[in-house]
Formats: sequence, C-alpha cells, structure tokens
Amino acid sequence: MNQITSLSQLDLSHESYTYADYLSWKFEQAVELIKGKIFPMSGPSRRHQKISWTLTLAIGNTFRNHRCEAYAAPFDVRLYDKRKVAKGDKNVYSVVQPDICIICDLDKLDDKGCVGAPDLVIEILSPGNSSKEMKLKKELYEENGVREYLIIDPEHENAFQFHLTEAEIYSPATIYVDDEVLTSVIFPDLKLDLKEIFSAS
Repeated sequence: MNQITSLSQLDLSHESYTYADYLSWKFEQAVELIKGKIFPMSGPSRRHQKISWTLTLAIGNTFRNHRCEAYAAPFDVRLYDKRKVAKGDKNVYSVVQPDICIICDLDKLDDKGCVGAPDLVIEILSPGNSSKEMKLKKELYEENGVREYLIIDPEHENAFQFHLTEAEIYSPATIYVDDEVLTSVIFPDLKLDLKEIFSAS
C-alpha cells in the first residue's frame, strides 16, 4: 500500500475512512473525519486564536481545582457512528478537533486524546466552516451524547447554546448577543462574558 503523504491522494467523497486510516496519513494538512468523510481544516485566523485564548483563560480559571479537565485544539476526540456500531463495526469513523472541550470521565482520556463524548464542547466559527459546526458537528455531538455544545460566532458577535434534554436530544438554541454573559447549563460556575471575549479580539 502506498504511503499517503498528500491530501490530494485521498478521495474526499469517500465515506468509509476510519481512525486507523487517519493515523496512517503522513501529510501536514489538518483534517477531521465526520462519519467516515474527510473535512480539511483551514488554519485559524488571528481573531479566532485570540477568542480561543480568552475562552481558555476563563475556563482554566473556573476549572483550576475541578475534577474535570479542559483541552484546547489540536486535541483529537474520537466518536463512534452509532449506526455502524449497531451493526458490529467497532471502527471509529469520526475524529474531530473541537476548539475547546471539557471531559469529566477521565477514563475516556488516553495519550492520543479522548475516546467518547466530552461533557462540553465549544466551537468557534470561521469563514467557510459554519455549516460544518452548525449542522454536521451538532448532529454528531448530539448523537454521541455531548451534554452541552456552544458555538461562538465572531462575525456576528453572538453565541449559540445547546444542551441535551431528558429525551437525549438537543434543546432549541439559546442565543446570546455580544453584551450578555453566557452561563453553562451543566457547569453553572462557568460564565462567559461575551463582551470581554469579543472585545479581546
């Protein structure tokens, strides 16, 4: 088998790539796998990185003495496609790199990242990735049981908050605008001042 050293060697329409394939690729281009399909990742903008840093500081202060652990990208989170698992295929078909995630079940952590759903995921929108975060990743996180999902939209300076209901589906989005404070549903001590987050960028 030829070694894969360039993204151009892969079929981006193929939908059965696995984590084993992902580990074998030898190119520098960052990619995510969502249900077996490759999604190339563009390099984050400076504003994206500033917002990520501000969020990381706020989360770090909140979780300084907490049993849960927080991680920022690049950090691999491997998730199962439950339809394939139900058929007996235990391969991992989704590997994503959330901008920030919080994990309370430390047994999910290994040297390569996280296996299974984090408790909270934050994604920061960038030009060109909004449909992936708003639809594909939301569905993936919901299906795998990510308890709370936050989407930060720097362009419009607002945020979307979803949390799992008792029916194990996401609530309708709660929308926060630029001068509001977003309070986490599952971690009430975590409060994100959007004015501070967006002004820092």
